[in-house]
Amino acid sequence: MRVVLQRVSRARVTVEGRVTGEIGRGLLLLAGFTEADSDDALAWMADKVVGLRIFPDEEGKMNRSVQEVRGELLVVSQFTLYGDARRGRRPSFVDAARPEVAIPLYERFVTLLRASGLAVATGEFGAMMDVELVNDGPVTLILER
Repeated sequence: MRVVLQRVSRARVTVEGRVTGEIGRGLLLLAGFTEADSDDALAWMADKVVGLRIFPDEEGKMNRSVQEVRGELLVVSQFTLYGDARRGRRPSFVDAARPEVAIPLYERFVTLLRASGLAVATGEFGAMMDVELVNDGPVTLILER
């Protein structure tokens, strides 16, 4: 499992002009899955995302989690995170989970995040999405399990 996490002031996903998910202050998560991902990996990632101390405290130090600042989460599936462009001119996506595997993984990941009590919005799995964000910081991390 691979997640590109961005701390945002706001973010929104639209599909064919329709807003599918929108948040204010919080985290945008671009999530990719492999065939080998397990429930343990999903639980580890959800716990990491919710507890990661990347929001500023009163002194401006990154010392607070999204949970502590009562932020929101926007989760967007993105199989291209497993694109391999080391050879040739067109990336290979053989490491990305097929939809029949990835959809349940994505849905379980969202469920685990919602269990934290945070507001969680989503994109639309498999759709061509427009993702808009205002990166706060900027703070962008790549998490992998």
